[in-house]
Amino acid sequence: MSGMWGNKIKLSIFGESHGKAIGIVIDGLKAGTEIDLEYIRKQMKRRAPGFSKLSTPRKEQDEFEILSGYFNGRATGTPLCAVIQNSNTHSKDYEKTASLLRPGHADFTGKIKYRGFNDYRGGGHFSGRLTAPIVFAGALCRKILEKKGIFIGSHIKSIGIIEDPKSFKFTSIEKGSLEKLSESKFPVLDENCGEKMQQYILKVKEEGDSLGGIVETGVINLPPGIGDPFFDSVESTISGLLFSIPAVKGVEFGEGFDISKMKGSEANDQYFISDNNAIKTYTNNNGGILGGITDGMPLIFRTCIKPTPSISKAQKTVDIEKRKDALLEIKGRHDPCIVPRAVPVIEAAAALSLFNLMED
Repeated sequence: MSGMWGNKIKLSIFGESHGKAIGIVIDGLKAGTEIDLEYIRKQMKRRAPGFSKLSTPRKEQDEFEILSGYFNGRATGTPLCAVIQNSNTHSKDYEKTASLLRPGHADFTGKIKYRGFNDYRGGGHFSGRLTAPIVFAGALCRKILEKKGIFIGSHIKSIGIIEDPKSFKFTSIEKGSLEKLSESKFPVLDENCGEKMQQYILKVKEEGDSLGGIVETGVINLPPGIGDPFFDSVESTISGLLFSIPAVKGVEFGEGFDISKMKGSEANDQYFISDNNAIKTYTNNNGGILGGITDGMPLIFRTCIKPTPSISKAQKTVDIEKRKDALLEIKGRHDPCIVPRAVPVIEAAAALSLFNLMED
C-alpha cells in the first residue's frame, strides 16, 4: 500500500478509521524549523467531526501527540511522528453488513486489492478519517509559507445545484478576505447563498441522502518560477495530492474546462508592467500557472467533491460472501455533506504541494 508522498519532505500516513489511532511521520523538516502547535490545532479543529449539525455525529477532538522530532518548540531534524487517537468509534455498526458492498465506497476494490484482509470498519484506511494527519502536516507547512508572505484560502463555490454567484477575483485577492474565510465554519463569499446551501444540506439529510459540491481555492503572493515541467509541474503536484483525498473527483485551474470555449485571443493572459515594476497579466485565465510554473499571479483552482456515499436510503448491492444480490440500508453516523470539512484538507494539500516545490 502506498502511504508515502513527497520529495523535499516525505510523508507517511498510517492507521484506520476504527483502529486505535491514526498518524503521520514527516521526514525532511530542517532542524530548527519552528512548529506552532496552536496554529496546527486551529487547523485541525476546522476539519474535526461532530461539531456541526451539518457533519457526522461522530465527535473526535483530533488532539494530536507528537512522539518524536520535536523539542522546545522546534523540529529536531529527525523524523517527526504525530499520533491522533480514535476515541469515538462504533465498530458494531459495520458488523451486520460486513459482506455487503456499500455503493460508492471502496469496499469491493479494497477486498479485491487486499484479498479480503482489509479493515472494513468505517472504510478502514480508505476513510476520510485519514485526512486528519494530512491537515496536521499541511498546517505545519502552511505556517512556514505564511511567514514568507504566502496565504491560502478557500470558499464553498457550490453545494449540489446551489451555486454561489460570487467567485474569487482572479487577478487580485485580498489577504484579509482569505483570513476571514479561514475563520468561518461555512466559508462562502455570498452569505445569503451560504444560508441556502446549509438549509439544502439539512433538507437532504432528513431525506436520508447526501450532497457534494465544489471548493474554490486561492493562493496569493507566490513568486514566479515555482514548479518544474513536466512531472513536477504545479498543476500535477497539487492535483496528485488532491486526488489522494477521498471523495475528490475533479480539479481545474483558472478557467478550467471553460477555457476550451474561448478563442486564443480571449484565453491568453496579456502582460503589463505594474506600478511596482513587476510583470503582471490583465487577466488570469490560466490560474497563475504557465508551463507548469507559477507566473506571480494568484494561484486559483477548484476541487469537485462527490456526495457522501453513506446514505440511509436503501440501495441495491451484492453480498460478496453469498455471491447474491442484496439490499443495503446503512446504519451509523455519516456526513450529509463532506464539503465544509474538506475545505481545510484541500488547503493542506495546497500548502504541502507548494512547500515541496519551493526552493529553501
